[in-house]
Amino acid sequence: MEPLKNQVSRRRALKYLAVGSVGLSIPNLSFSQTKSMIRKAIPSTGEKIGVVGVGTWQTFDVGSSAAARGPLKEVLKILVEKGGSVIDSSPMYGSSEQVVGDLTKELDIEDPIFYATKVWTTGESRGKSQMQNSMKKMGTNPMDLMQIHNLQDWRTHIKTLYDWKERGLIRYIGITHYIDSSHSELERIIKSENIDFVQVNFSIANRNAERSLLPTAKDNGVAVITNRPYSGGSLFRKTKGKELPGWASEFDCESWGQFFLKYLISNPAVTCVIPGTSKPHHMKDNVGAGFGNLPTTAHRKKMRELINSI
Repeated sequence: MEPLKNQVSRRRALKYLAVGSVGLSIPNLSFSQTKSMIRKAIPSTGEKIGVVGVGTWQTFDVGSSAAARGPLKEVLKILVEKGGSVIDSSPMYGSSEQVVGDLTKELDIEDPIFYATKVWTTGESRGKSQMQNSMKKMGTNPMDLMQIHNLQDWRTHIKTLYDWKERGLIRYIGITHYIDSSHSELERIIKSENIDFVQVNFSIANRNAERSLLPTAKDNGVAVITNRPYSGGSLFRKTKGKELPGWASEFDCESWGQFFLKYLISNPAVTCVIPGTSKPHHMKDNVGAGFGNLPTTAHRKKMRELINSI
């Protein structure tokens, strides 16, 4: 591990400078006054990240195909131009980590990117080897966020993550899952371990995380990344051909996609949403959810009632 540890990057220095300068930021303005993406603070440090990122499951698993990489390059360019930074991947996602690393280097956007990936194996030695490979593929040191994928062998890996964070090899520690039945275990870990992030399934159609997990994360100072924000695409199928309600303009919503994402972003516990896409026009729509006003409590109630009625 020493070669990795000794490779201190310019991006790493900038990251730490950003964390240290949080208190020097301009006064908070209402969302409608801002011209950049809404940013939320990571509770454990105060560092702020854009509320809309991008997931890479399936969409970035394209290998070396130049034709397939072209649109993905544009997706990442849009993300950064609009103020987003979080790219979430995993060794489970085929070639996605390598594609992310190659494209961010080609675009010269490594500095603003918040790289997040996962450890997805069993055993201490295999875990360390896998994480080293992920850092090499994504071309980043330190890794901004290393998460334990679907809690696989989490008791083993979390010891390594504590050590690597102390040594400066990773900046934040996280845990993840994508099914409701694991929410109670995620809660127990949040309460018993010193983690920075939890990544969990959450959508306006599947709100189980709202019941207890999200409040627990907020109460314990843990940032939340949400996956499956469109419920596997079922939300778009449900609203296909239906007109967006006029009152959605009250929170600067221009599409159903933004409707679904703004519901999540407006939850005070949620730090970032990571819808996956390989299409630039979808990325433009996704990042649009990070601008303007957010739904109020009254709006959120109307949004739930509407989706339940369809």
